[in-house]
Amino acid sequence: AEGKARLVAGNTRWPIFGSATFIAPMTEVDTYQLLDGRRASSAIRDQIKIGSALVAKYRGRPPHLAAVLVGDDGPSQTYVASKVKACEMVGFKSTLIRKPASITELELLELIALMNIDAELDGFIVQLPLPKHINEERITLAIDPSKDVDGFHPQNLGRMMLGLPGFLPATPNGIVELLKFHGIPTEGRHCVVVGRSNIVGTPISILMSRNASPGNCTVTLTHSRTKDLPSITRQ
Repeated sequence: AEGKARLVAGNTRWPIFGSATFIAPMTEVDTYQLLDGRRASSAIRDQIKIGSALVAKYRGRPPHLAAVLVGDDGPSQTYVASKVKACEMVGFKSTLIRKPASITELELLELIALMNIDAELDGFIVQLPLPKHINEERITLAIDPSKDVDGFHPQNLGRMMLGLPGFLPATPNGIVELLKFHGIPTEGRHCVVVGRSNIVGTPISILMSRNASPGNCTVTLTHSRTKDLPSITRQ
């Protein structure tokens, strides 16, 4: 439910694109409703702000999130800066840890190990992509699942599949929260997901098929090897 998200929902079947945050009905007879991400985001942040204040009151400190930014990738810097700003808006403490692109994989793993045991740190992300000499999978596996706020650790992905509490990948969860905020019915609908990335496409296909609300869709997951994709998205 980030501010720039725009979803369009109709009365029948939707394609969800793994590389974009929008849903669109594919028949001309559908009615359309524009789902404004800014309004949903503002409402959700207001709720988080109340929760953050309660945590600070009863625990003695606000929630504390950190981001590790390696190198000077432009989009990554913009993304992390937005997270720092969001933390400030809801009353979280945030820490931005910058490391040069020359950092070794071992040095990054050592930093993660320290963050895992830091009792004053509630969660953190290691911003991707990382320099080519660093194994991203190894870095993801090194993060304590209880602090993996990106939701990329296999343990959190497994909990998502089973419908258990845990951290969810941000973009798929944002889509679900946006549908929930606007009260879009999904039960019994046919949902088409275009793209099978581990960050967006595959997780949203799982979330939309779970016995939950939003959810309970019949999901078709399409990808680069799907034959006649246009006919599928037009059904």
